Amino acid sequence: MTDATRTASLEEIDLSNPDAFVERVPHEWFEILRREDPVHFNPEPDGPGFWAVTRYWDIREVHRRWDVYSSEIGGTSLEDLEPDQIEARKSMIDLDPPRHNEIRALIKGKFTPKSVRGWEDQVRQVAREVIEGALPKGEFDFVREISSEIPMRVFADILGVPQEERRYIIEIGDHLLGNQDPEFARPPERPEHRLLPFSSPAALELFRIGRALAAERRRNPKDDIITQMAFGGLTPREYDVNFVLLATAGNETTRHTITHGLLALIENPDQLERLRRDPSLYPSAAEEMLRWATPVHHFRRTTTRETELAGTRIPAGAKVTTWFTSGNRDEAVFENPNTFDVGRNPNRHMTFGPGGVHFCLGAHLARMEVRVTFEELIPRLRSVELAGKVDRLRSNFFNGIKRMPVRVEAA
Repeated sequence: MTDATRTASLEEIDLSNPDAFVERVPHEWFEILRREDPVHFNPEPDGPGFWAVTRYWDIREVHRRWDVYSSEIGGTSLEDLEPDQIEARKSMIDLDPPRHNEIRALIKGKFTPKSVRGWEDQVRQVAREVIEGALPKGEFDFVREISSEIPMRVFADILGVPQEERRYIIEIGDHLLGNQDPEFARPPERPEHRLLPFSSPAALELFRIGRALAAERRRNPKDDIITQMAFGGLTPREYDVNFVLLATAGNETTRHTITHGLLALIENPDQLERLRRDPSLYPSAAEEMLRWATPVHHFRRTTTRETELAGTRIPAGAKVTTWFTSGNRDEAVFENPNTFDVGRNPNRHMTFGPGGVHFCLGAHLARMEVRVTFEELIPRLRSVELAGKVDRLRSNFFNGIKRMPVRVEAA
């Protein structure tokens, strides 16, 4: 029996519980919700509960109506915050227009299709160096040696972070974005830490790095995002939280997609052989890996007024969560959604969001990094297999893999 065919009752489904996502993503829960209760109220043991939106087109409607479903008045995470916490943590993704658009405009030029095409040769060179350095080891942690290294090496240059700082930033990002996992959680140590991103003192380390870099760029400007932000009219608080956002998000989501992508190829050897036989499939394979991985499970919005979605009345001030991991397996949009298909076409996945003002700024870069990584990796592999247990992140927010030991034979 596959995950998608297991049964559960609506009463058993609890998307607020990170433990439900440790062994695997509970796709059977989302199948039930799409079929029986697509705008489902999920109680919380220590909160007011939230509405879970699980069908593709309903998720799309929420994200395109920012005036009704706000990112700003309650933040974008399930955690319930006090007004001073919400204000202190407002990065670009936690804002509605017009301020969201103003901050986005500062840096979006680095992520246009034309700009990203200009990075491809460098990304390919980084991928080759990382892969050729890892494969001779024969057995290694794919996350540490390859999938976390390639995106962060690339993004460090785009952002303007020294390469020698990249591993440290990855570690801090794990503490922040993996804060539901006991391995990474760093609880507040002082009352004022409640105002930090994820209430984590680890954020102070990124603040320190970001402020030092901004000060240096004001003396010596460069062609990087830190320079644009340093001269962009941001308040000190806006600079801090947006540096944290970019320094972490620029690595985490692409890392998890690359990891899940290789795992899918290991578990579906026929698809690996298709790629070997037909290199023209690499672009569609990258898109399928993005759909399959869906590295961010959900985002939260808060209703600005009473509204109706898919026939369900939602009160004003309610938490509404949009589950991309469900939308990407919606049977109404994707044929055989629980099948990994490197040639899937069309593939209108919502891994970067379903459109609207918050569509992922780094989508073109992430697509290219995933594609190039596998274009460079697969021809260099004679064989690849798991060499131990896949260690998943305890989180209902990120579909993360902490460690994935592999055994390879180089071609």
